[in-house]
Amino acid sequence: MKKLLPILLVLVLGGAGWWYFVRDGGPAVNPYRFVTIERGDLEAVVSATGRLEAVTTVQVGTQVSGIISDIFVDFNDHVRKGQVIARIDTTLLVSAIRDAEATLERNLAQLEHARREFDRIRDLFEKNFTTEVEYNQAKYNYDVAQAAVKSARVNLERAQRNLGYATIRAPISGVVVERNVDVGQTVQASFSAPQLFLIANDLAKMQILALVDESDIGHIHEGQAVRFTVQAYDDAVFTGTVRQVRLQSQIQENVVNYTVVVDVDNRDGKLLPGMTATVEFIIDRREDVLKVPNAALRFRPTEAMLEAARARLAQRRANLPDSVRTRFAERGRAGGLAGAFSGDGFPGGFGGQRPANVAVLWYLDENGRPAMTRVRTGLSDGQATEIEGPGVEEGMQVIAGVTQVAADEGPANPFQNNQGGFRRPGGF
Repeated sequence: MKKLLPILLVLVLGGAGWWYFVRDGGPAVNPYRFVTIERGDLEAVVSATGRLEAVTTVQVGTQVSGIISDIFVDFNDHVRKGQVIARIDTTLLVSAIRDAEATLERNLAQLEHARREFDRIRDLFEKNFTTEVEYNQAKYNYDVAQAAVKSARVNLERAQRNLGYATIRAPISGVVVERNVDVGQTVQASFSAPQLFLIANDLAKMQILALVDESDIGHIHEGQAVRFTVQAYDDAVFTGTVRQVRLQSQIQENVVNYTVVVDVDNRDGKLLPGMTATVEFIIDRREDVLKVPNAALRFRPTEAMLEAARARLAQRRANLPDSVRTRFAERGRAGGLAGAFSGDGFPGGFGGQRPANVAVLWYLDENGRPAMTRVRTGLSDGQATEIEGPGVEEGMQVIAGVTQVAADEGPANPFQNNQGGFRRPGGF
């Protein structure tokens, strides 16, 4: 008896399976892939990447050479305008002042001597006791001595000013973003001043310098809303506003880009200079509209679907007035079936080329047969498109692809649903 139980169980399960497959001629397999028409919001955006930075940054350098003797600030320190942030050793600078003072004293003595000599020669010249050549030479020596004193005074002023430059002060109030020197390091002021510090004015207000492709720059304008994300905060979305579209172009790998400046509010201090931002410029927006995945708009019917549509169209024409039936017949002779069902000649359609904002959706009617309807397309975000048309409603299932084809149609073409590239629909 125990040996018969497994055999009986197999027979029962096999019989149940046979009854399931045979009772209605086998399970129905739907040959179509469907997508659902939904209601919601749509946005058209232009994507770009950029770098966050402070609105105003100042590079603090030095105009004199020497050894850094003191540093009073570090990274992230807040400084006030005029605050001493570093000092250069003043030994050589003080020596330069003393040398300039000595030179000035020597030139003043030479000036006094040249003045007395000129007065003496002038008195003799007025009494005709000396020649004009000696008078002119004395006057020249006196003028040269005066110029030498002026030059010595300028050199002394320069040496004193250089001594003042040895004390480095913050040019603006802000935050120290970079510190490029250490105590004991020698800095050399040559043709370009070396950068000692980089101070950002106000990190509560930042900006993004985003590079936008030339094909999209026409959609960007001042005051446009922007949203962006940074890698440091995966779930956070930040907002900004376009402040400037710079006219200067940049060429990277033979692609022309333009710099767009985006103002960002950073009062919470989350955003840091140098972060990479993934930016989306909001071009247009639609709220509470019907939308369908773009795969349904790109769908191309099979021959079987077209044949079924032909039959329904012929049946429908038979019930039309003679004048209307004649018009359809002329259109069919002019464009053939392809013209009748490619979207420019389906029932109720348009003659000639179909408008760019008109498309065809295929669905199954109440009898489970493929049918089509005309819709007008609107805004697209690249994934879904706004639609409007008779009989189109939320939750409606439309055909986006064919999963299997009848045997008499031959093998399915895997590229069938990819015909006709992406098209950005126009507005209503």
